[in-house]
Amino acid sequence: MSQAQRITVLGATGSIGLSTLDVIARHPERYQVFALTAFSRLDELEALCLRHRPRFAVVPTDVAARRLQERMLAAGLDVRVLAGKPGLCEVAKHPDVDTLMAAIVGAAGLEPTLAAVEAGKRVLLANKEALVMSGALFMQAVRRSGSVLLPIDSEHNAIFQCLPGNYAKGLAPVGVRRILLTASGGPFRETPLEALADVSPEQACSHPNWSMGRKISVDSASMMNKGLELIEACWLFDALPAQVEVVIHPQSVIHSLVDYVDGSVLAQLGNPDMRTPIAHALAWPERIDSGVSPLDLFAIGRLDFQRPDEERFPCLRLARQCAEAGGTAPAMLNAANEVAVAAFLERRVRFNEIAGMIEAVLDAEPAVAADSLDTVLAADEAARALAQQWLQRHGR
Repeated sequence: MSQAQRITVLGATGSIGLSTLDVIARHPERYQVFALTAFSRLDELEALCLRHRPRFAVVPTDVAARRLQERMLAAGLDVRVLAGKPGLCEVAKHPDVDTLMAAIVGAAGLEPTLAAVEAGKRVLLANKEALVMSGALFMQAVRRSGSVLLPIDSEHNAIFQCLPGNYAKGLAPVGVRRILLTASGGPFRETPLEALADVSPEQACSHPNWSMGRKISVDSASMMNKGLELIEACWLFDALPAQVEVVIHPQSVIHSLVDYVDGSVLAQLGNPDMRTPIAHALAWPERIDSGVSPLDLFAIGRLDFQRPDEERFPCLRLARQCAEAGGTAPAMLNAANEVAVAAFLERRVRFNEIAGMIEAVLDAEPAVAADSLDTVLAADEAARALAQQWLQRHGR
């Protein structure tokens, strides 16, 4: 029997991280946890270390690292605890790592994920912001290093499964007319527009189909998540923004579709459970049990589709505009959105002010060519500063 794959999970205590560990635990002969990381849920990280016994754990600060290291020693575990971005990059590119699950939410996941790519690792990409911020640089690094990049977002994983085999071998997709990116429409798909000003963070985080973290749940409610996925799809699948069409599909059963020039449309279906794309990417090109129940089409009964309303979802319009503009525009979009969503969750802005705040930042700072990681990070920092200035003037 071949040696088990050694896996680092960035963002182990989040929903993707926990789902990944669930799939790994179902196949102990195939997979071994090498490193686990967390940002704020340190007690949960400790419990995961006790269960999965990684060689490394990474926490945000030196103080937290010393505390967790003491607890690991007291438990008799040989776990080395690292801190901060250097620790994240070390466990991402470590020579003993075979596969990285990149599941840190937001811009914080960019540098360790890029470090794994540059080291030629097999990267399971759940951190869409890495491609949104630095798509050209990221994909250049993939081609240069020979890294295997497998998408974890259910939509992009579905597209990957519907593309011809030559794409998986590093060749551009042939004969593809459109990519149809499905979206649930979130909890406010039918809410009267005038009522959006009064929705609460709790309502925004109550997704009808998926169990997700708070930030991504708000992004789903505003459809910024779908806008970021549109940008990600362009980089992953060598598509123009005009070739990517968003389709609202409330049941979240069809995870995305590929429309070919001969009239064929291929779709990937499944229950809305992230363990399906995780298991697919972990085992690719093989298939393994994910723990997900079989899809019961008779119980579903119907599948509905509609066009997104950009008056209701202005974040989708802003994302498409940034995809078309290119350069540092997507990085600024992402940065401004992260600040806006955090402010909404803190009740400093209303839900319907998120898009206006982002648009103000984009209007204030022109995009430039994203020709280096330093340029991308500088654009990210500038957009965050502008967003904070907007908050000081207009926030509650």
